[in-house]
Amino acid sequence: MPFPEKFLDLLKPETKAFLFLSTVDKKGQPQVTPVWFDTDGENILINTNEGRLKDRNMKSQSSVAMVIQDPNDPYRYLGIRGKVTSYTTDGADEHIDMLSQRYFGKRWTYREGQKRIIFTIQPTHFDSH
Repeated sequence: MPFPEKFLDLLKPETKAFLFLSTVDKKGQPQVTPVWFDTDGENILINTNEGRLKDRNMKSQSSVAMVIQDPNDPYRYLGIRGKVTSYTTDGADEHIDMLSQRYFGKRWTYREGQKRIIFTIQPTHFDSH
């Protein structure tokens, strides 16, 4: 499902928009986290540390909801429902370095004890405002 054209600016690296990721735990409790994100043109890519709640939730429940908020207009946002289609640790350290450069202006430095993982999320529905 293609991203809505009028919101493609929110996906551009220079926009530095945050994505609010909503997952559900094994007990059915929701959890929301603001995260850095990337796309491959068709999917949302989320990088996290293995063992975090969102990591455990996405591995056990593939359905997620997300909001990308326009950093220049908090009333403009793109809501997305989707499914986790895959996850991998391959290239995850390089990916978090790229995201850190984009959002923070320097390489990712919090490495001790971390094992990074990239989740690929396929959008299945869009809500926009």
